Amino acid sequence: MALSPQWLDELRSRTTLSSLIGRTVKVQKAGREFKACCPFHNEKTPSFTINDEKGFYHCFGCGAHGDAIRWMTDQRGLSFMDAVKDLAAEAQLVVPAPDPRTAQRQETRATLHDVMAAAQDWFVTQFNGIEGAHAREYLKNRGISETTVRAFGFGYAPDSRGHLKDALSDHGVDQLVEAGLLIKVDDREPYDRFRGRLMIPIRDPRGRVIAFGGRLLSEGEPKYLNSPDTPLFDKGRTLYNLDKASPAARQTARILVVEGYMDAIALAQAGFQDVVAPLGTALTEHQIERLWKMVEAPILCFDGDNAGQKAAMRAALRALPILRPSYSLNFIALPKGQDPDDLLRSAGPQAFKALIDQPQTLADKIWQVELNAAPLNTPESKAGLKKRLSDHVRDIADQDIAQHYRQEFQERYENVFFSRHDNQARQKQFPRPKSTFKSQYVSLTPMDDTKSVLVDGYSMRIAKAILGGLIRHPSQISKHFEELTMLQFPDSQMQGLLSELIRTAMRKEMLDMQGLLTILEKTDCYNVAKGLLRADALNFTFNRRLPELAPSDFVERAHHDLAEAIKVITARPGLEAALAEATRRVQENLDEESYAEQQRLRKAKQEFHERLVELTQIDDVV
Repeated sequence: MALSPQWLDELRSRTTLSSLIGRTVKVQKAGREFKACCPFHNEKTPSFTINDEKGFYHCFGCGAHGDAIRWMTDQRGLSFMDAVKDLAAEAQLVVPAPDPRTAQRQETRATLHDVMAAAQDWFVTQFNGIEGAHAREYLKNRGISETTVRAFGFGYAPDSRGHLKDALSDHGVDQLVEAGLLIKVDDREPYDRFRGRLMIPIRDPRGRVIAFGGRLLSEGEPKYLNSPDTPLFDKGRTLYNLDKASPAARQTARILVVEGYMDAIALAQAGFQDVVAPLGTALTEHQIERLWKMVEAPILCFDGDNAGQKAAMRAALRALPILRPSYSLNFIALPKGQDPDDLLRSAGPQAFKALIDQPQTLADKIWQVELNAAPLNTPESKAGLKKRLSDHVRDIADQDIAQHYRQEFQERYENVFFSRHDNQARQKQFPRPKSTFKSQYVSLTPMDDTKSVLVDGYSMRIAKAILGGLIRHPSQISKHFEELTMLQFPDSQMQGLLSELIRTAMRKEMLDMQGLLTILEKTDCYNVAKGLLRADALNFTFNRRLPELAPSDFVERAHHDLAEAIKVITARPGLEAALAEATRRVQENLDEESYAEQQRLRKAKQEFHERLVELTQIDDVV
């Protein structure tokens, strides 16, 4: 859609900004301008200025600034085009259409909007009439006030197969079917979809009715029925109450997500305006992305029963692949068997606020669910927990976030099963030789035991060189997190140093050698680290002291060789195991295929050895 600057200027000139803002904010005349308390931050003295002549607002407190379109996007939470369309409709301007097909779709949608608006008016009329007495009584018994009834537009669909069809006959049967108000099966006569139900309008971010939810008031199933997907309504992308919650969330910097619209309505009545709900489905990736446009960590407040907690976990797992830095989900655990409405009735709004003030993080939620999934009284069940956590980490696409989750779950796992008390008990039973190394580090064994790489005597020299290289080049630690967590030293001093290097790199991304040594100086790893820096026999490029202003290609060579060394030490055990298995198969059944595989693996092992020799060659240029 091509919107020229001239057309947008005309739209702004036809909009009285003070009147637009005055619909939701109390404004007062101040000379040729208007003033108000800023809606974008909490203040008692007005510092928010509106200038109708220039067509902009500005807050001298928080710096918020914009025109009528910016107001609609920032305060109302609309998209740019939705903001333009709303303002254009009020200004009686026609929004340019890009092509005939799009124009036709827009015309169809506009017609369906008219149909849905007419249906909403008719449902409200029935609610306030004689047939709606049962619906009014139901809401009264649930403690829903008349103010809330009007604000959320409750209606009633009579228990009839044709009342709505007859009432809206002017719109045509085809339009009513397309809007999801009638059901048409084969060549049979279409009939009303909603019958004998309390009707709840579902609105888009602009506040227009696009669908309905119906709550059955008699015995039967389903208790709740939503409109089907239509040109206006996609239940996997729509959030109930978003039109009201979006501007409220800008005030609170928070968004609450509950399971259903009745929970959202009850919370809104109790003062929690920043609340939305999915519509009969588990929270989808599209809905999560929509929530992230408002806040970085939405709070999921699902019911305390098993179904509610399963829904919360499904949402958690759907979020993992799309996590990005700073954006996550938070959770609250409602009392068992209660939904938000139950908690409000039994303990009041303060009890609910206390819960949302201390939410559970996404990592906490996944850990808690998996920890409680089964008894952990055997080695096999404990390994099962470890595998489940590892599987969840592998679902995270962002590798930086995945590494932090891997480390977080690993430390929690070891704190539960390998606590200091347990270690002391094992040391009494299986005492180790005395060591001067006293650091109480947390072992960083990998989450997946099948990928553990034990550093044997053959590999120890390479492993020590790698540790020394990481100290000289700390920027490389984070680039090899995955491989480094696979390494297991039989020497507790070396394992402790490796753990400390990884932990330090995770806390501080920008780190040089001197800064790293300063941190290590406060630990028992310091002497070990200094010893590796002085080791004369470690003739790898990445172990050598480079000139203060070393050329970039020398540094790049050291980094490349360090990566190669890490690859060699982590791949060699698997390569040797594969070669041993291939040799066994050749001895049992000598054929061309098994012999070729054995020779291929022998060649690969030789190439690894030759690469190792290359790495240790002294380069006189350096």
